[in-house]
Amino acid sequence: MSGTVAETLEKLGITLPDAAPPVASYVPAVVQNGMMHISGQLPFENGELMQGRLGENRDIAYGMRAARGCGVMLLAQMQAVLGDLDRVERIVKLGVFVNSAPHFVDQAQVANGASELMQDVFGEAGRHARAAVGVAVLPLGAAVEVDAIVAVADG
Repeated sequence: MSGTVAETLEKLGITLPDAAPPVASYVPAVVQNGMMHISGQLPFENGELMQGRLGENRDIAYGMRAARGCGVMLLAQMQAVLGDLDRVERIVKLGVFVNSAPHFVDQAQVANGASELMQDVFGEAGRHARAAVGVAVLPLGAAVEVDAIVAVADG
């Protein structure tokens, strides 16, 4: 990692984990025509998967931390594939999936955990389009899953 994004991560106190390997038949990320498509990332806190259902056994604050954790894993995938986060030109879109009880309607607030992280790390280039969707269940019982589309410079 080099350059200004690395310095920003250091100032934010963020150490990127190793990029997560795929848990099924897919690749973690694909770069095509200047766009990086990153498969859904799950949230970890202190090395443990953040599980649960928002509005049932988890609150909004937990969900926001989980979304931020997914964002950290997205950054780890970017770093693994690009080699340098300064190659990120813009976060184009995040897709945020929230494990939600039927009455839970604050998916957008939960998604802010990932969105605000991207803005903190990349500044204006971190502002993005987004979908925040409530789902009945996520892989491994995760509380949140986030995928991304990222515009990247040639390396």
